[in-house]
Amino acid sequence: QVQLVESGGGLVQAGGSLRLSCAASGRAFSTYGMGWFRQAPGKEREFVAAISWTGGSTMYAESVKGQFTISRDIAKNTVYLQMNSMKPDDTAVYYCAASQYGFGNKWVEYNYRGQGTQVTVSS
Repeated sequence: QVQLVESGGGLVQAGGSLRLSCAASGRAFSTYGMGWFRQAPGKEREFVAAISWTGGSTMYAESVKGQFTISRDIAKNTVYLQMNSMKPDDTAVYYCAASQYGFGNKWVEYNYRGQGTQVTVSS
């Protein structure tokens, strides 16, 4: 069993930065692929970024490549999403997710999900 708790969301001006954290509990965390997804008001949930269990491989949505960086600290059981040069379009609830089966860009591939953290970017 893995439990995920996101933090670090909030209000930021366009052009600013935020770093989201996802703290995981569970002995097997270090073997799980991890992902970040987001859902804006009135829109479907979309993939943002993912990282392999070793941290050696990452994947990003085209819309955030070069802007966001995903990383993990296995010793701290934490995954991060560094978001730079933020835009109003980045406004959404951001969710952390864990997968026993690798890492990918589809919500259904992740069998553990956090409750989400709100990120609002003002123009």
